[in-house]
Amino acid sequence: MRVNHILESRQFDRPFLERFFRLVEDIETNTFRHANALSGKIMATLFYEPSTRTRLSFESAMLRLGGRVISTENAREFSSVAKGETLEDTVRVISGYADVIVLRHPEEGACKRAANVSNVPIVNAGDGPGEHPTQALVDVYTIYRELGRIDGIHVVTVGDLANGRTVRSLSLLLGEFSNVFITFVAPKEVGMREDIKKYLDQVGIRWRDEEDLLSVLPEADVVYQTRIQKERIKDPELYNKVNGIYILGPEQLKYMRKDAIIMHPLPRVGEIDPSIDNDPRAAYFRQARNGLWVRMAVLEYVLCGVI
Repeated sequence: MRVNHILESRQFDRPFLERFFRLVEDIETNTFRHANALSGKIMATLFYEPSTRTRLSFESAMLRLGGRVISTENAREFSSVAKGETLEDTVRVISGYADVIVLRHPEEGACKRAANVSNVPIVNAGDGPGEHPTQALVDVYTIYRELGRIDGIHVVTVGDLANGRTVRSLSLLLGEFSNVFITFVAPKEVGMREDIKKYLDQVGIRWRDEEDLLSVLPEADVVYQTRIQKERIKDPELYNKVNGIYILGPEQLKYMRKDAIIMHPLPRVGEIDPSIDNDPRAAYFRQARNGLWVRMAVLEYVLCGVI
């Protein structure tokens, strides 16, 4: 029996994404029609790293679909992993209790390991510096809702691109669209890794590296800002060197077009000045809200095959 795991962005092609967007729009517009879609189902959220938006949006999504939730917020401390249990054994056990497991883990590739031993769907909610495919779905849906298109856009990604799993997954998913251009703005020490660039070359997506943010802001349809990930940069001197270089505030917004948008996967840690939160171009809280509808659609897909 086929299990609908969600492990990486590259498993989604454009026809899937177009159908998925229609499902998300129907859930957002007609939420009541989906209120019992997952009645009797149980979701386990198994998080080995901290989370606010991802974990709570998944749990809210499951409850709104009529399902139930079992959860461990800090599995490294408050589960049998503290006694030395392997990820594989933990997943084998929990897959006997739940119908779907939403997993966040600090090791890249951990969700694929979990999927190899699970007889229920595994949803990758972030595996270290690897991928965060459901956030990528949230991001492309947000771009679609905000701009009305994805083809032909220029996305400027900013911040810690080496360790930022959200921007890595987004870059991969943008490969399914036409005439997209991506500018990677980062200190060279935390620039976008070569695996993403190689993939973009293979699918014909144009990209460039840039260190001068102000020079590219006038060209951007989307500015995707990210934080410098202190928890993944082990050298304090390196962190202090790259942190705080790129900040979006009132002065930077003067360089942006009126029809552009600013996105951020959140949490922010100083890289977006709160004084611009009320600017119509600031889409990051709308982006977070979209996470609920998108993850409701994700759960219907993995548990009911709806698409």
